[in-house]
Amino acid sequence: MAVFVGIPCPGCGMTRATLAALHGDFAASFHFHPLGMIIVPLFAAYALGHAVSYVRHGVSQVDTIVSGKWIDRFLILLLVSMIGVWIARFFGAFGGPAPV
Repeated sequence: MAVFVGIPCPGCGMTRATLAALHGDFAASFHFHPLGMIIVPLFAAYALGHAVSYVRHGVSQVDTIVSGKWIDRFLILLLVSMIGVWIARFFGAFGGPAPV
């Protein structure tokens, strides 16, 4: 998105935040994207769950196990948080918009 319209996307800085966290620099990780230390481990756990389920059963059964109203509400909350952080960064919060 940033390449086409010059506006950073809601996930801009997520890769740099992940790399900074993996190097132990949590302040820099938070600066690159405040939700990086929450979203990346959740995504990694979800992907690992799919992989393990596929190896064990020949088909992934994670979606049938991880379902229900609580997960839907959590994902909606996560989406709203991403958009909220994205908007807040335009007004200077969390170090301003991520450099593109």
